[in-house]
Amino acid sequence: MRFFSTYDWGNTNNRPQIQKGTLGRIVRYFLPYWKQFLLVLVCIALSALLGILQPLIIKWIIDDAIPHGHTELLNWLILAMIGAAVSASLIGVAQTYFNTLIGQGVMYDIRNGMYHHLHRMSQQFFTNTKTGDIMSRVNNDVNGLQTVVTETISSSVSNIIVALSTGITMFALDWRLATLSLIILPLFIIPTRRVGKLNFQVKKNTQQKIGELSSLMQETLSVSGAMLVKAFVRQKWEMNRFEKVNEELKNWQVRQSMIGRWFFASIGFLSTAGPAIIYWYGGHAVIDQTISLGTVVAFTAFLQRLFGPISALANIHVNIYGSIALFERLFEYLDMPVEIRERPGAQNLDAVKGRIEFDHVWFSYQDQRPILQDVTFRIEPGQMVALVGPSGAGKTTLANLIPRFLDPTKGTIRVDGQDIRNVTLGSLGEAIGIVSQETFLFHASIRDNLRYGKLDATDEEIIHAAQAAHIHDLISSLPEGYDTIVGERGYKLSGGEKQRIAIARVILKNPAILLLDEATSALDSQSEALVQSALEALTKSRTSLVIAHRLSTILAADRIIVLKDGRVAEHGTHRELLDKNGLYASLYHQQFDAAVSV
Repeated sequence: MRFFSTYDWGNTNNRPQIQKGTLGRIVRYFLPYWKQFLLVLVCIALSALLGILQPLIIKWIIDDAIPHGHTELLNWLILAMIGAAVSASLIGVAQTYFNTLIGQGVMYDIRNGMYHHLHRMSQQFFTNTKTGDIMSRVNNDVNGLQTVVTETISSSVSNIIVALSTGITMFALDWRLATLSLIILPLFIIPTRRVGKLNFQVKKNTQQKIGELSSLMQETLSVSGAMLVKAFVRQKWEMNRFEKVNEELKNWQVRQSMIGRWFFASIGFLSTAGPAIIYWYGGHAVIDQTISLGTVVAFTAFLQRLFGPISALANIHVNIYGSIALFERLFEYLDMPVEIRERPGAQNLDAVKGRIEFDHVWFSYQDQRPILQDVTFRIEPGQMVALVGPSGAGKTTLANLIPRFLDPTKGTIRVDGQDIRNVTLGSLGEAIGIVSQETFLFHASIRDNLRYGKLDATDEEIIHAAQAAHIHDLISSLPEGYDTIVGERGYKLSGGEKQRIAIARVILKNPAILLLDEATSALDSQSEALVQSALEALTKSRTSLVIAHRLSTILAADRIIVLKDGRVAEHGTHRELLDKNGLYASLYHQQFDAAVSV
């Protein structure tokens, strides 16, 4: 019992604070389903009337049919009782159906809105946010909204209607017994409120622990996580970490299940004592012939019918806070600003030639130190330009600015003379093909992964792209060929094989501009030679920006730009930069000498 006193709900500072405007936003999600909600109200009203009818039928049986020997009336009343029960069941099914339509509709709208909004977020958002947290919001929080409809809104309306209709009927039957019933009600309401408040906080902590456990499992049971655990022999350490969180979850769940057991035991006693009091008072009144026996029996039925709704309404604020908490967690994401926006009136980037210009471009993450500083250069259509520099020089960040994964802090980037912030994101994305250092493949067939580059590609086009990337022969040698499932993140394939599939995917897209970020870094010498041959043909008629630490992959570049600390340190052809004997020459000789020593 000591735990029950650790959270002071009498102190309003402990209660969740509802953000201004939240209720209005929630209501707007339900407005499209107002017709279904009206049908729910009709079902609730009919159920309430049928619920009132049952105790009244009992009264008529006891007071009218049996004492006067009216067998026909008795038969009709019994049929009415059965008919009311069947009708109530059917109406309950209909109410559940319309409730589910509303709940699933709201969940559908919010889930779509969340997914659409998240895909508009910049790369910086995904870099700073845990995947587990994103999945928890989209899945767990949205799924929890079903409870808002079925338990909070619908149940609250139903409880209000049932309580009012039952109370009015009770006073209409006998005001004395009705008044006595109201005196008993607080004995049910007070412990129920206490239990509800305590349960809110414990349930909140339980959900937090469930989230921690899910995140831990997601990290350690993924392909990469499981391999890392084995590589560092951390199975025992991870098991201890899991057991600790799992034990904390167990303790909270035990507390949640035990909350209010003593209160509910008391309520169990009161649920018996309440009708007993009615029978005691009503019995004396029946003996004195001031109240009929049927009225007393009906009152005990009404009393049981009244206790549930009143207790639920006394605890309604807990459900409301819980429901609003879910919405506010979702609104936190939906309210995150979309940094990469398409300007009103943006024009399509048509017939792209591929000229790229950086005009005094600066970039930094959230006003931190600059990653790029005053970068200016031009790439002419069809040129192959290589970006070189030490790790952390800003090469990948620079490449991410071109497709607008990020936007520059200052300066302008142009494609074919147009500021890329003034063109549509769709047309810009269609003009650019990317092969990154970290190749991502879906857990699907090779064919489906390749077709992601062109959704309507024919099998002939897919095979041609694979041949150009020198991967067709390998795919054909597999038992299921192009229908081979690659596994999660393509783990059934080697690094070089994944990279060549990624290159084939870009070949299939056929873009005017290519961004190759360490595209050959995962390849052995043989695979690199094959891919270099494919890239040579691929880049011949396209503007290409190639990022590589391995300088052997960029010797054929028309021009080389060397970055250092986010600035253009030098630029020129391979021979010109070697003659300058600057940073590029130093990087080249380091790799060349290392290769010779091996």
